[in-house]
Amino acid sequence: MEPKPNAEENPVVPPPDSRIFRRFPVPIIFLLLLGLSIVLIYRAAAPITPFAGGKWNLTDVVPAGDPEDVVNLIMVEFLAGFGGGVIQGTASEAVLVAVLAARDKVLRKVGKEALNKLTVYASDQTHSSLQKACQIVGIYPENFRLLKADQSSNYSLDPEALSEAISNDLSSHFIPFFLCATVGTTSSAAVDPLRDLGKIAKENHLWFHVDAAYGGSACICPEYRHYIDGVEGADSFGMNAHKWLLTNFDCSLLWVKDRSALIQSLSTCPEFLKNKASQENAVVDFKDWQIPLGRRFRSLKLWMVLRMYGQEGLQNYIRNHICLAEQFEQLVHSDSRFEVMAPRTFSLVCFRLIPPLSHEDNGYKLNNSLLDAVNSSGKIFLSHTVLSGKFVLRFAVGAPLTEGKHVREAWKVLQNQASNLLADV
Repeated sequence: MEPKPNAEENPVVPPPDSRIFRRFPVPIIFLLLLGLSIVLIYRAAAPITPFAGGKWNLTDVVPAGDPEDVVNLIMVEFLAGFGGGVIQGTASEAVLVAVLAARDKVLRKVGKEALNKLTVYASDQTHSSLQKACQIVGIYPENFRLLKADQSSNYSLDPEALSEAISNDLSSHFIPFFLCATVGTTSSAAVDPLRDLGKIAKENHLWFHVDAAYGGSACICPEYRHYIDGVEGADSFGMNAHKWLLTNFDCSLLWVKDRSALIQSLSTCPEFLKNKASQENAVVDFKDWQIPLGRRFRSLKLWMVLRMYGQEGLQNYIRNHICLAEQFEQLVHSDSRFEVMAPRTFSLVCFRLIPPLSHEDNGYKLNNSLLDAVNSSGKIFLSHTVLSGKFVLRFAVGAPLTEGKHVREAWKVLQNQASNLLADV
């Protein structure tokens, strides 16, 4: 008889652990399993109340009079004006409803026939979800302006380049209407200058959306709050609690300055959804703030995290990850064979193995081979990006249990694999 495979030695799916540095974190903690269990119990006992989009009445779940009920705790009116907040599934959904609201707002002024004139602006480092959102809402592909961000601007969006692009479009009779800035890009964690971009957006009547899916969580720490200076000029702001705020997927927070723009674009009220509470404005119909009709009780798991860790606990969690990334960055600097390829902002380090002068592809194949060798070893897992035409490795610290020893072990693996590759060159 053949021996049975050992499930622990050969798992079908490797468990998430402290050796995975590939992506921004999507943490899983045991507390959240309890939260999900509570949600399922409530759903089985009262499936209509907290989950049907048109009948959100939290008093059936949280005791009336609770000074910090779930919605008041999570749906903070972060932006000035008649704003509000809603938990979306992902940042992709958040930017989609923002683009949709912005599109309809401008078309109500200029007429629907002007759809082919609408233009959108972002840096070429912006997440691809913006491009998909534009495709869905009917923005012409040729009207999607991705402005080049390079090493000279630390891969952030240059305000002068934005102003020039808008000016050129206005002179060509296009209608600029949407600008997306990022706090912590996926490739290099670059941060766009919100205050300067916000001024340009206001001057040209653009909807200004801030995608802080990754970097927004770090701004709960006072020392990193300057990265969102100027956010008060934004029309919408999104961040993913499921990336770096110890909340499991999915939990993406979206705030809007003017909720009426969102509601006008997404509101539906067929007869079978009409109810007294909604008609008397006694509840918030979050079905009119999102794409789907129904919604899960996502706020409970975030509430549990906030109650368990508190502000200080979450700040320490983020600071620890950034400290570990700093340690890795110093290790890269200590080895002359490697170089850091972008300024480290949060807990992401972008680096590469410096190629010999004889390499014609500027180290593209060499670093691709290094990535394959490292991941094939099964000891650590990394991902890559391309910055200024160069193949770059990404080391993202984010697993809840990652410690300094894991960072040092990862560096040893990288050094050993690099030595093997360079020996064959």
